[in-house]
Amino acid sequence: MDIDGIPTRYEVTGEGPPLLMYSPGGLDATVEKWTTQGVYARIRLLDHLPQQHTCIVFDRRESGQSGGRVEAITWEHYVVQGKGLLEHLGIKRASLMGACMGCCPVLALAVDCPELVERMVLYWPVGGPKYRINSLQRFANHLDYVEQHSLAEVAAHAIASGKSFAEDPRCGPWASVIRGDRDFAAAFAAGSKDEYKRAVSDMGRALYDRDTAPGAEPEELMRLDIPVLVVPGRDASHATSAARYLEECLPRSEYWDVPPEAQTAETAPHRVMQFLQGA
Repeated sequence: MDIDGIPTRYEVTGEGPPLLMYSPGGLDATVEKWTTQGVYARIRLLDHLPQQHTCIVFDRRESGQSGGRVEAITWEHYVVQGKGLLEHLGIKRASLMGACMGCCPVLALAVDCPELVERMVLYWPVGGPKYRINSLQRFANHLDYVEQHSLAEVAAHAIASGKSFAEDPRCGPWASVIRGDRDFAAAFAAGSKDEYKRAVSDMGRALYDRDTAPGAEPEELMRLDIPVLVVPGRDASHATSAARYLEECLPRSEYWDVPPEAQTAETAPHRVMQFLQGA
């Protein structure tokens, strides 16, 4: 299906109250990351959540089998995708779950449309100074490559490498769309280099604008009257300080004070489902 003119791949599984799930994986956020990436491969949430919820999972735009459009992407663009998916499915109110960078559009959606949101789970929210520095460096590395090559060469490299933007910054944020859509790849290669560089630069500044959890302003978060479960990570991309910041900003937050190594297939799904049930 298309949302805002962009093809979106999604899957619906399980029965019960709806749960819209923004995938982990940074700028390569696909359905599969819920079962293959890091902590999520270990805790196997999708083995449990569909027993009590209608789980809506999707490839975020510019990821996996979803399409994209060259523009200066902000968190609001990801909000449009999530809202459009709920509208397509005829869902007027849902709980939201974000993992990794998926926490940011969850926060932005809740701020934009609090009436749509029942509860929120923020699992390993991204943030911290290392995350900001590393993310902006990836954009800078890509712009350096674009400066020395044509957009046709960028597209050719993205196709040949088969890698994501995170794995190889030379591929750029639209790598998966270039590989999956010949028409998009041709238009990308023929585009204006100056306009492209401006979009990439603006996108990096919009998404990684602070040394804590991005997605919404603290004043906006403090006005939300929505129950939230915050589950902390602890590494260079998921600073514990970012999770604590969200706990502080969100008035109805619950902080699951458990270290990553104790977040297991036995403990994590139970805690998340308990929270979603209002227990």
